[in-house]
Amino acid sequence: MERFIDAAPGVRLWTEDRGDTDASPMLLIMGAQASGLGWPDELVDMLASRHRVIRYDHRDTGRSTWAFDQRPYPLSQLAEDAVTVLDGLGVERAHIVGMSLGGMLAQLLIADHPDRLLSATLIGTSALSTVPYIQPDGTRIPPEELPGIAPHLLEMWSRPVVDLGLDAELERRVEHWRILGGDQLPFDAEYARALERRVIEHTGHYATSTAHARADASDLDRTEQLAGTTVPTLVTSAPAEPVSPPPHPDHLAQAIQGARIIEIPGMGHALPPEVHTPLVAAILDHTTRH
Repeated sequence: MERFIDAAPGVRLWTEDRGDTDASPMLLIMGAQASGLGWPDELVDMLASRHRVIRYDHRDTGRSTWAFDQRPYPLSQLAEDAVTVLDGLGVERAHIVGMSLGGMLAQLLIADHPDRLLSATLIGTSALSTVPYIQPDGTRIPPEELPGIAPHLLEMWSRPVVDLGLDAELERRVEHWRILGGDQLPFDAEYARALERRVIEHTGHYATSTAHARADASDLDRTEQLAGTTVPTLVTSAPAEPVSPPPHPDHLAQAIQGARIIEIPGMGHALPPEVHTPLVAAILDHTTRH
């Protein structure tokens, strides 16, 4: 079931429910500039075998309102939008699953709205914490000295997006997914192309928003709150991750009190079919525990 929820005057958020409405709710939070359809239908349906699964479009993505230039907002507002989605759908508490920027927003929810969460799962993200990463030998590494984004991905992000038509935009997005997926699993260009065609059809155009890159990213530090949380948290580790490569997941698990970590073999910063089964199994095992 699809519906729109008012997040602010003149701002509507597109949402979709799948699964039994009486099942335990699960909110999926996608990454920067990404529509809720970035969560592949097959993966959503696998999660919906056990949960009422909710996915939604952030502001300035998909069918939600695109109005950053008229009404700019900080990145933290996107976390408050997630709470608005829960409110609008009558959900008191939910399991949340956040990927990339969505994993950062999930950390803000862990810190600022723990009463609304049953559990949290964090995928492909970095800690909103200043605590050092402690290596197995006891060496302490400040977060700013952990490995950064892969240079070839940064180079692609540095290129201006030029409108050369739909076909060219599809090819650009497919190449982006190729890089994000890493080098340990086979890349299916047709799968990525079909996913992006669905996103474009859903959105109604193929323009690329830059709102989340321009939003104020200050005041995201939640070191103290994450270190003291009681929200059950699962951190996934992806060995081929080019955005938040190891040991970022280990640092994240250290920064969040009580967090568990599990590796998804071959995974990068993408959700190809090869990772659906192990990823869903890990998420459902986590939500079943809590």
